[in-house]
Amino acid sequence: MFERPFSHSLILTTALSICLTSLAATADDWRTRSIYQMITDRFALADKDNGIAPTVQCDTAARDYCGGSWRGAIDHLDYIKQMGFDAVWISPVYSNIEGMTPYGAGYHGYWPQDIYSVNQHFGSANDLKNLSSALHERDMFLMIDVVVNHMLTTLSLNVTASTFEAPQNSSATDITPFADMDDLHPLCFIEDYNNQTEVEQCWLGDATLPYADVDTEDPNVVGTLNNWIQDVVSNFSVDGLRLSTVKFVSPQFWQDFTREAGVFTIGEVMSNDTNYTSSYTRVMNAVLDYPTWYALVSAFQSPEGNLSALTTVVTQSQQHYSCGEFMTGSFLDNHDQARFKHLVSDAALVANAAVWPFIHDGIPIIYNGQEQGLSGGYPPDNHEAIWTTRYNNESAEYLAFKNLNRARKIAIAANAYFLTTPMEFLETNTNNTLAIWKPPMLTLLTNAGSTSARWNVTHKLFKPHQHIVDVLTCDVHVADERGGVTVESPAGLPKVFMRVTTLEDSPDLCPASDLSGELVARRISWWMTADVVICVFLLWIA
Repeated sequence: MFERPFSHSLILTTALSICLTSLAATADDWRTRSIYQMITDRFALADKDNGIAPTVQCDTAARDYCGGSWRGAIDHLDYIKQMGFDAVWISPVYSNIEGMTPYGAGYHGYWPQDIYSVNQHFGSANDLKNLSSALHERDMFLMIDVVVNHMLTTLSLNVTASTFEAPQNSSATDITPFADMDDLHPLCFIEDYNNQTEVEQCWLGDATLPYADVDTEDPNVVGTLNNWIQDVVSNFSVDGLRLSTVKFVSPQFWQDFTREAGVFTIGEVMSNDTNYTSSYTRVMNAVLDYPTWYALVSAFQSPEGNLSALTTVVTQSQQHYSCGEFMTGSFLDNHDQARFKHLVSDAALVANAAVWPFIHDGIPIIYNGQEQGLSGGYPPDNHEAIWTTRYNNESAEYLAFKNLNRARKIAIAANAYFLTTPMEFLETNTNNTLAIWKPPMLTLLTNAGSTSARWNVTHKLFKPHQHIVDVLTCDVHVADERGGVTVESPAGLPKVFMRVTTLEDSPDLCPASDLSGELVARRISWWMTADVVICVFLLWIA
């Protein structure tokens, strides 16, 4: 667990303002959205068989550019939109170091060298503007990834002299705009990640590929970065920023930077400690919910997983974060971690964990390829090319996320307080199960695996004998005489219940249902019966 060795007394008074000031409208808009994360280089090709090009291979082990671009992404925005996602998070957009290093090339975007020019591998500045316009035409938001903690150079590092081996000027670098060593923190590599001062002021990387740590306490550097991010947001009509390596930069910098950016910000604080993470919720709109992610993966990795630890982390986050869990990004997969499907072979466990981001208090985030059941391991293996999947919009995962997105939108429309009502864990009276109540949605999850699971929820959630529908299967159930729910899942699959009446005006999710629960004969968008559900979920590990 991480310690919290630094004080945020100077910024505690701004916590409430981040939730309620003029940025609140932007934050409120974002909390209604769901985010599709793409690695720009791996999502879509331009000018090659409409970007599908399944025969264009991408060897992840090579750690090199594969050709994905902003123009290619434009051609496949409808693939994302039709899945129900209305925001897209793309890789950092500026120039990275060129050529191969011992650790590969900068195809991922996290090795910036020049923040004033776009990454030509992804396209031109006009291409990026066109992507922004194409998103906005579809009522979708653009989020770009931003790195300010460090910059990279291909110059050799003289560790003894604490400088780069520049040809003529030993104090100069080829980093733009921070060309002088005085713009960087003095050279020292991080050794103790529990020492916050060291984490913020020393360097990531190593002598072979050092991450030059930008001096974000220097007023001139801060001013340069603040002006730069304002220009980026303005020039490309950016709706939100994903802030990388947040814990490696002082909270005071983030407080000023996020204010100057003027748009929604969500930060990456890679920690399993809710107390440590909570500090950053006071200097930006939201954080990626890493503490819950650690517990989520552990809880659903096997039937021995600790579900109580998961509920404890969520409860702590609800209590400690400045806006509770509402201003978090909830995820199962991302580009930094092995895909969950790589870690788990049981289809039911994968299915249960995959539901989590959509029924959580925060903003759902899906990582590209998750909707195609990709199972890459740790980076770079999980940076697969999406075009090899042919953008299949009938895969089990694609259809599942489509239904979950639709159900969440319906819940938001049906309950004005859905987005501000914290998820509540209810007693299930059975082992290996969770019941999560976030009205009007009741979610039943299990880590029993592909075996029978049973929930007995005695709380009065619905009217006695009221008809409720599982939005994952469109099967209708009936609440008991007390308004509780007793239900069994023969294959250990998740269930997400809503009142039949809530879905009456949404036949695109499930067939229209009358108050008696009799289904009208219409085509269900996916998983026609419980038997089909089992078969489809089993495809998740094929």
